Amino acid sequence: MSSLKKILKQFAYPYKKYFFSGVFFNILYSLFSVVSVLSIMPILDMLLGGSVKQQETLAHVQEQITDGWSGWFTRLKYEFYLYLQHNIEQVGAKTFLTYLCIAVVCLFLLRNVFRYIAQYFIVLLRSGVSKDLRLAMFDKILALPVSFFTERKKGDIMIRLSGDVGEVEGNILNAILELFRTPFSILITLASLLIISPSLTIIALVVLPFMAWIISSIGKSLKKDARRGLNESGNVLSIIDETLNGGKVIKIFNAEESMRQRFMNSVLYLRKLSINMMKKYELASPSSEFLGSVAMIVITWYGGTLILEGKGMDLSSFLIYIALFFQLLEPAKTLSTSLTNLHKGSASTDRLVETLETSVQIYEPENPVELTEIKQGITFQNVEFQYEEKQPVLQDVTINIPIGKTVAIVGQSGGGKTTLANLLARFYDVSGGKILIDGHDLRDLNLKSYRKLLGMVTQESILFHDTIANNIKLSNPNASMDDVMNAARVANALEFIERQPEGFDTSIGEGGAKLSGGQKQRIAIARAILKNPPVMILDEATSALDTQSERLVQEALDNLMTNRTSLVIAHRLSTIINADLIVVMERGKVIEQGTHQELLEKNGTYKNLIDMQKFA
Repeated sequence: MSSLKKILKQFAYPYKKYFFSGVFFNILYSLFSVVSVLSIMPILDMLLGGSVKQQETLAHVQEQITDGWSGWFTRLKYEFYLYLQHNIEQVGAKTFLTYLCIAVVCLFLLRNVFRYIAQYFIVLLRSGVSKDLRLAMFDKILALPVSFFTERKKGDIMIRLSGDVGEVEGNILNAILELFRTPFSILITLASLLIISPSLTIIALVVLPFMAWIISSIGKSLKKDARRGLNESGNVLSIIDETLNGGKVIKIFNAEESMRQRFMNSVLYLRKLSINMMKKYELASPSSEFLGSVAMIVITWYGGTLILEGKGMDLSSFLIYIALFFQLLEPAKTLSTSLTNLHKGSASTDRLVETLETSVQIYEPENPVELTEIKQGITFQNVEFQYEEKQPVLQDVTINIPIGKTVAIVGQSGGGKTTLANLLARFYDVSGGKILIDGHDLRDLNLKSYRKLLGMVTQESILFHDTIANNIKLSNPNASMDDVMNAARVANALEFIERQPEGFDTSIGEGGAKLSGGQKQRIAIARAILKNPPVMILDEATSALDTQSERLVQEALDNLMTNRTSLVIAHRLSTIINADLIVVMERGKVIEQGTHQELLEKNGTYKNLIDMQKFA
């Protein structure tokens, strides 16, 4: 339950006024629930006794007065009935019965008004906590490094943002509020029952511990199944996400049955877990209800004997006792459900706290260096990196990128080229060596300020379900439409954008599904152009373009990279022949460096790559 305490301390504490207001009005609701039932007693006495027998009823109550605290209720009842008898004589039995009924209606109205106000404050609490919790989770996701998402399924992250937060909002907060309200309600009702008949109430006190023991046993076994169920729900969402994103691949390889089997296995396992949870969860309420019913029958039998033998209990008191005992069963049942929900929901709070406390890994020093421009250049100094222990991706890489120069990284796939770009953007930190920006270690810089200096176009065009204009303006939200149009023109995207049904206001669908690969890439390039950063990282930026578009966009990129520091990763060597420096990598190591002509003259790996692409 430590995770629950952390969630409440961080997210519920700011809304404590709503919490305590809800508890206060819930207590009033519980109090008036008992009072409204007790208020029916004089009406029953009048109806059962009849107006002719009111004096006999009063005398009968007086005879039942005994010493001790149990006689206090009878004495209070006698004084109240004496007051009633006086008013009956003044206004008449029928009129006074009308007054009593109106008073009871008012008490029930107040009871439900208090319940409504309590629920209103609870809604404010729940919505506030869930809003803050979702924002905190989303902020954490934005802050977490790229490595976090390569190790986890998207479905699991989505279920934490939706299902786990929903569990906190829908069940846990309600359960906690009920834990404050229901004990008070139970105590008030028990006190009333004890006053009416101590001997009958002992039966209820015997049953309640059995209820608590059953609920506790069921709740403890629920947590493990709940955590497994949440994990498997995340797996189901991941399979759905992969199916939606890979629809073309699934169809072209006739893999529908394979994906269906994978999905069915996950759904069947989730069903099994859901059945296990349902059996345990639903067992709590019937068990407590059955024990309550047994107690009810015993009370009815014992109370009936007391009435038949004339041993200190009249019919109206017994009927009110039965009504109150039924009212006691509901909060007892609610309390048992709340305890079960807390055990079940603790799996969700564990997962939420686990995410919120996940190490960001990309740390800044206490006093980071604020870098607003780059004056000298970038240096990879003996850089080493590994995603997993003892599996190096980069080994002793040293590259110097002077200010305003273009450096191209080439080599076969898996050589570590994209990893260099990711390290420069500080999506990861180096495992060894340094990356120096104007002589400052990249890890000493203010990350947000540093990334303002970077622009990036990746091999995979990452676009969002929004308009074309908003996708381009993502890099510069305050840009004017003239700037957006100019960026699109430089990226050779303006012509096809203007052909769209709504121009720049056209929605491009999920991930840009309404656009071709080349069109998506040109919008991504326009986005980078609009930012106009001093450092550009181009990771296969022209790979998705046709020959004509590639030539036009390459010209635009050449213009963009003029007097700009650029790191270009390319497989098509024709696009980087004019680079100031070409670095050839193989298996994570730099094996050649030089200009295009210098590397050709070396007749080494670069020359072989050129020959393989039939380029002279």
